[in-house]
Amino acid sequence: MLNVLLVALGGGLGAAGRYGVSLTAPAQPGEWPWATFAINVTGSLLIGMLGGWLATRGDLGEQWRLFLGVGILGGFTTFSAFSLETMRLIERSDWLGASTYSIGSVLAGLAAVAIGLLVAKQVFG
Repeated sequence: MLNVLLVALGGGLGAAGRYGVSLTAPAQPGEWPWATFAINVTGSLLIGMLGGWLATRGDLGEQWRLFLGVGILGGFTTFSAFSLETMRLIERSDWLGASTYSIGSVLAGLAAVAIGLLVAKQVFG
């Protein structure tokens, strides 16, 4: 039961954080969704750092993984919103925007995870 509470609390905090970021740069119809892009890249960086940190903790990190990774970062990142926004770009026949957004999100997310893992290795090593 504690694990469920950790995920639920973390998820609520992450979702509130995502909402807060989306208020800083709301995407208007026809605009590129910068806030979602930034959220996904930042979440990727943070989950890379978390993964690197947890790798040094062994079994002691399970509750941290649930609270921070599954909860906060799961609630913060927005892959479903990313998918919907990509589809909206496609529906408007904005092929350049859709491809830039989808490919850029994936590549930037992967790069951010890699950087996060490297940072965690240097800091927590």
